[in-house]
Amino acid sequence: MGRILAFDVGQKRVGIAATDSLKIIANGLTTVAIHEAHSFLKEYIEKEDVEAFVVGHAKKVTGEESASMEYINPFVRSLKNKYRDIPVYFMDERFTSKLALRAMIDGGMKKGARRDKGMVDKISATIILQSFLESQNRI
Repeated sequence: MGRILAFDVGQKRVGIAATDSLKIIANGLTTVAIHEAHSFLKEYIEKEDVEAFVVGHAKKVTGEESASMEYINPFVRSLKNKYRDIPVYFMDERFTSKLALRAMIDGGMKKGARRDKGMVDKISATIILQSFLESQNRI
């Protein structure tokens, strides 16, 4: 059984999360520079079986796509081109950064650590993936 990977794609960085092998829990993996994401993926896929990708779908509160899709869409196209056998799904990412910050505060993280945007991106990817898993279990 393969894992599912999720991505919180930003202009500079990509937060990455993965499921456990049973696809029950989402775990934050890392945050990489956007130009290093495919190198990371290549190495990861050599070690682990991946059955799907989930990418945060940036939307405004109104439900329309946000300007962030300008750099998310090329990332998704490159995933689809490089990994043709792995399906790519979108998951609404509205409010994930705020939820990530709230999780950091609730977890007792110091203010300085909460300023680490890479940590926020990794936690956001985890929230995106956990939301995707929960949506799949409702079907």
